[in-house]
Amino acid sequence: MQNDTNHEYEYKGLCINGFLMIFFTFVLIPILFILCIVAATNNDDNLGWAIPCAGLLCIVFIFGCVGYFVQEPNVARVMIFFGKYKGTCKKVGYYWVNPFLNRKKLSLRIRNMDIEPIKVNDKIGNPVLIGMVLVWRIRDTYKVVFDLDSQSLGGQNTINNMALDHFVRIQSDAALREVTGHFAYDQTDSNDPHELTLRDSGNEISDLLEKKINERLAMAGMEVVEARINYLAYAPEIAAVMLRRQQASAIITAREKIVEGAVSMVEMALTTLEEKNVVTLSNDQKASMVGNLLAVLCADEPLTPTLNANV
Repeated sequence: MQNDTNHEYEYKGLCINGFLMIFFTFVLIPILFILCIVAATNNDDNLGWAIPCAGLLCIVFIFGCVGYFVQEPNVARVMIFFGKYKGTCKKVGYYWVNPFLNRKKLSLRIRNMDIEPIKVNDKIGNPVLIGMVLVWRIRDTYKVVFDLDSQSLGGQNTINNMALDHFVRIQSDAALREVTGHFAYDQTDSNDPHELTLRDSGNEISDLLEKKINERLAMAGMEVVEARINYLAYAPEIAAVMLRRQQASAIITAREKIVEGAVSMVEMALTTLEEKNVVTLSNDQKASMVGNLLAVLCADEPLTPTLNANV
């Protein structure tokens, strides 16, 4: 079972305001260095301490120039000290830290991804083309840096975003195939009104997709904010057949509505004639009238009336 424990914690080491360190590095240290040189030049007795102090100040100056970094909102840096994780810095601003720290930069901002349509078999085996839009972000910086393959990392202080996108794309593709295989494209012959389908159950399918993708991305410290199906169609090899099937189903449904309405109109006509005593019809006449009315109301084309000229 995948351990979803968040290993990330806030960096609590030395983190000094960058502008303060600029004053210390580029103003105070050069002044002290000049004073040491002047002291050694004016009096040979000061060479014993002035030269070592000047050398030490040079070393401090060099190290002081290395540890600066600027950080924007929704950006984090994973602090690594000779291979040991020291925390994640999410402070916004200009700072100076220990120059020996390796600072891996990560963006915590929301990212958008368009998963190209893939061919998958639905619940009843019909091949369908399905694609989705994915919104995701980094949740655990520790897992992103240390639990992903080292080949996925970029330079010394950055993360290769293409490697992260590739990982998310592969896992999302697998989750999409898994979810699609549990549902039919359209209503099946079971006639279950509560049956979930890919075409009609968008919200339920999206929620399940988010859950399945999050289960897969949790191992790498990432999470899905939203997953939505944006493309759904039958595969080309069966699209024409399924279109005819949908047309037949639509025709049957329309016929049912037409017949239902025609029967209601015939019933209303007979009831009105009897209530108003317009004419008294025998059972045979009623049957003939019902047949004629149904033929007129249910016909696809206008009927040509035939007059009985027999006297």
